[in-house]
Amino acid sequence: MSDIIEILIGFFLGGLGMFWLFSIYRSKKSREITHSQGIVLLEKIHNVCKLVTVEGEFAEIYQYENVKERFLRLITSKKKALLVINAKVQVGFDLKKIELKADEAGKKIIMKAFPEPEVLSIEPDVRYYDIKEGLFNWFRTEDLSKVNREAREHILSKVPESGLLDAAKKEALDAVLMIENMVQAIGWKLDYTALEIEGDSRELKLSGSKPKKSSVKS
Repeated sequence: MSDIIEILIGFFLGGLGMFWLFSIYRSKKSREITHSQGIVLLEKIHNVCKLVTVEGEFAEIYQYENVKERFLRLITSKKKALLVINAKVQVGFDLKKIELKADEAGKKIIMKAFPEPEVLSIEPDVRYYDIKEGLFNWFRTEDLSKVNREAREHILSKVPESGLLDAAKKEALDAVLMIENMVQAIGWKLDYTALEIEGDSRELKLSGSKPKKSSVKS
């Protein structure tokens, strides 16, 4: 009888040991999966990279003029061109600038700050009219490239007064809610209580003090 009891106790203790080891393995595996989800989620949000919220179209007439002086300034040579610029400007948010932190234990993504809106892209269509060249001053390929850059900068300078940045700012909360949907899709939560929502307008108070013009490279 005592042998049977010892065998039963042995099976019982062995079972407890196996259950304990399995629990540790399962708990460790669960933590590893949670950690992996946190990393993948943050990569997903940053890989979206840029979110366009508003788009505007510009039509501008731009005059370019260049004067060269030759022979001890006795002779001047002028070249000029009249440009018509039609441009499409996209304004939104660079999601790489969002400050995020993963809370693996609570399965939460904590959003600490949201960026100001900025110009994400400019697509200018530049057409030349009334091109005039001087005797010693004519348009070269590099001159045309420079004129195109100046035309683009001219459009960029018009963006702040166009109202596009303010319009994009009003879409910030919608952008946050879009990210919240991404987070919830894998069973996590988005905590954006650190962000201030201004009054009845439901607008986010963003991280910068002034809207940025652009991060678009020429």
